Amino acid sequence: MPNQKNQETVSSIKEDLSGVSAVWVVDACGLTVKEMQALRHAVRESGSVMKVYKNTLMRIALEESELPTLGDVLEGPSAFVFAGADVAAAAKAVKNFAKENQKLEIKGGLMEGKAVNAAEVEAIASLPSREQLMAQIAGAISGVARGLAVCVNGVPSGLARAVSAVAQQKEAA
Repeated sequence: MPNQKNQETVSSIKEDLSGVSAVWVVDACGLTVKEMQALRHAVRESGSVMKVYKNTLMRIALEESELPTLGDVLEGPSAFVFAGADVAAAAKAVKNFAKENQKLEIKGGLMEGKAVNAAEVEAIASLPSREQLMAQIAGAISGVARGLAVCVNGVPSGLARAVSAVAQQKEAA
């Protein structure tokens, strides 16, 4: 890799790798320009970025970053989806596009410094997005808080009803 351009590309890849939580590797060979633009748009909407690099340069950048080199995943044509904060959203965008377009193949990737295969990427894609998880947690907390408030409010109400019942009994007697 004596070429200056290749060295700059490796540096760029290392910067991309340092700022992400996951990288998905896909085979986009056979996609038309319009389909590729649609894929990039779907990936961008999920808060991620898709880039195409040479496999050898990616392998060098992974080695220099002390990450798994992905072995067979980096064979043949590859595009790389660099996932932002929401890993599931990026995987979901790729999986949904692959459902619509049979030419796109999920090959595998990296998540939190560990290699994952295509099946694991699809499993991650089936997880709810970060926003959905936050909403579920907020709903659960709200439900517990509501139940606690009802219980706490029930004690004085019950006491008031009991005092009222005793007062009515004394009046009747």
